[in-house]
Amino acid sequence: MSEPLYPGYLNLLASGELQRRADAAWAVLESCTICPQNCGVNRLAGKKAVCRSTTECIVGSWNVHRREEPPISGTRGAGTIFFGYCQARCTYCQNYWLSQDGHGQNVTPAQLARMMLLLQKRGVHNLDLVTPTHYVPQILRGLVIAAEQGLHIPLVYNCAGYENLETLRLLDGIVDIYLPDAKYADNKHAIRTSKMPHYVESNQATLREMYRQVGPLTLDDDGIGRRGLLIRHLVMPNGIAGTREVLQWIADELGPETPVSVMDQYFPAYKALNDPTLNRRLNWEEYREAVDAMESTGLVDGFLQEDLMELDMSDAV
Repeated sequence: MSEPLYPGYLNLLASGELQRRADAAWAVLESCTICPQNCGVNRLAGKKAVCRSTTECIVGSWNVHRREEPPISGTRGAGTIFFGYCQARCTYCQNYWLSQDGHGQNVTPAQLARMMLLLQKRGVHNLDLVTPTHYVPQILRGLVIAAEQGLHIPLVYNCAGYENLETLRLLDGIVDIYLPDAKYADNKHAIRTSKMPHYVESNQATLREMYRQVGPLTLDDDGIGRRGLLIRHLVMPNGIAGTREVLQWIADELGPETPVSVMDQYFPAYKALNDPTLNRRLNWEEYREAVDAMESTGLVDGFLQEDLMELDMSDAV
């Protein structure tokens, strides 16, 4: 028996399954439940709901990106495509001009495929799809075209961790690396600051399903991500994110070998400037508490955003 092709979507291309998944995702747009907002609107008829998207997708930028975690950016960079709009309404979003205002270019699946192929030509390690959830049908159509024309690099799904399981199952065997957020430990903060109902339950189900599909992140001989799950957690002022609880859940439910990127990059962007709880940067003590929490939960691999240096805690006391 021959070895499966890598990345995974090439196996599904040869069997016709990739096209069937793209068709199935597109059909969902008639009464859209692509994300957990479950709006039920007919995007095929031009109706818009929370994500404000119909059948075309918006791309704000696409380029070689060198500031992701080391296994993603590597030495040649990630081929990052930033999508417009979002299924969330984060009041502190640092890319609000894109996620909330929707600035960018409307592109068809064929145009999206061309972007993928041109990024591959530039020698990137992978395709890094940022905020892709509400455009899964369009992305899958573009992926079919690109794969038929020679796309062969891994696919990174870089998301908020707020997914419908039915959508994730359409991506099983297609996505090589999942790069989701685990934003909150408390639904009241998720609603107040991001307008995402039932975020905690949805996020936990999302992370479980992603882990089931790909397991923890595995690297090639050069330290570049090949397949697996890498979770991001943004530490926020005044304990809004519930960092210790989030990290403990990951360690207990997914296992201590699951890598987590603990990020200190919060700053009061967008509407957070007028929010007395969120209108300041982190202080040193808050981030130190987050690092201590990571150690105490037993997580053994991760990354620190402050310098993108790997945090190896296998010898932590």
